[in-house]
Amino acid sequence: MNQGRTVFSQLISFLPDRDFRRCVERYQGDLRLRGFTCWDQYLAMAFAQLTYRESLRDIEACLGSLQGKLYHLGFRGKVARSTLADANESRDWRIFADFAHRLIATARGLYVRDPMGVDLDESLYALDSTTIDLCLALFPWARFRRRKAALKLHTLLDLRGNIPTFIRVTDGKVHDVNMLDEIMPEAGAFYVMDRGYIDFQRLFVLTLSSAFFVVRTKSNVLLQRRYSHAVDKSTGVRSDQTVILSSYESASLTNNFALPALTIAQIYKQRWQVELFFKWIKQHLRIKAFYGTSENAVKTQIWIAVSVYVLVAIVRKRLGLEASLYQILQILSLTLFEKTSILCALQAIDQDANFAENVNQLILFDF
Repeated sequence: MNQGRTVFSQLISFLPDRDFRRCVERYQGDLRLRGFTCWDQYLAMAFAQLTYRESLRDIEACLGSLQGKLYHLGFRGKVARSTLADANESRDWRIFADFAHRLIATARGLYVRDPMGVDLDESLYALDSTTIDLCLALFPWARFRRRKAALKLHTLLDLRGNIPTFIRVTDGKVHDVNMLDEIMPEAGAFYVMDRGYIDFQRLFVLTLSSAFFVVRTKSNVLLQRRYSHAVDKSTGVRSDQTVILSSYESASLTNNFALPALTIAQIYKQRWQVELFFKWIKQHLRIKAFYGTSENAVKTQIWIAVSVYVLVAIVRKRLGLEASLYQILQILSLTLFEKTSILCALQAIDQDANFAENVNQLILFDF
């Protein structure tokens, strides 16, 4: 029951606060602090993500106008621009990274039975990265080229629910293929990647772990056909061949010889979901413009943005909502401080009217 609580307070109640305290204790985030705690910092930054705040001054002004309500929203310290800036600068970003991973574990359990775009019983993951451009004068620690700075967001996306299971934030010079050294392969799972991850020594590790890969070859990969298998060309599959490294060929490669070629092609098509994920979070979360310029502040903001994304996905599942994640975020941005049931607020979305949504808008969770 609502009992006069704001939508923001009800949303935050879905967070496992005990797990958050453990993350804070692990990195001594609240050591020798009197007022503005890590929890206050998280709430302020989550508020900024949900309401699309432009700057620290914007966050301070908006929350300052609600001074009488902040206690009931969960805040215990005063939210000041300088205090929030100092917190983002000095408090270990790993607090929020660990907490985001805890939320990810919860979300994956909720979406484990959701369908994918391919008939597959095993887990299916898409691995890719996206580049976030930065100003070299403001972010000298993220030098990418002579006159440019950039970050890379490496992500392994669980395609059952589009939940990120692995995220690494690196500078723009780190090559994508290095992430194959960091992921822990799941036996029996499929990993779909683009040609940037071609490294047969690293891909062999997946085979040794009883995992499968589907990857697009580079134009200069040397392949030689050993066997040809019958295919139905009316499905769009041109050939199904067992090959060894020898001659030039452009195709999709896999170490799974049991599935038909059409299924392998359908698996590779699912790689596009991670591209849609990157476009979606760049459009609807603040991970392209940052409130601080230090490496710690940038990583803190990215991990809190990821945790907000996963939190809304958890709420969507636990409340049994049919609305897309985009629609839920739009409703939340307008109703955060209303004293109404969060379920009533989110169920009021008119699916047929598409919520004045652009027909070209990227939508996740619309199945």
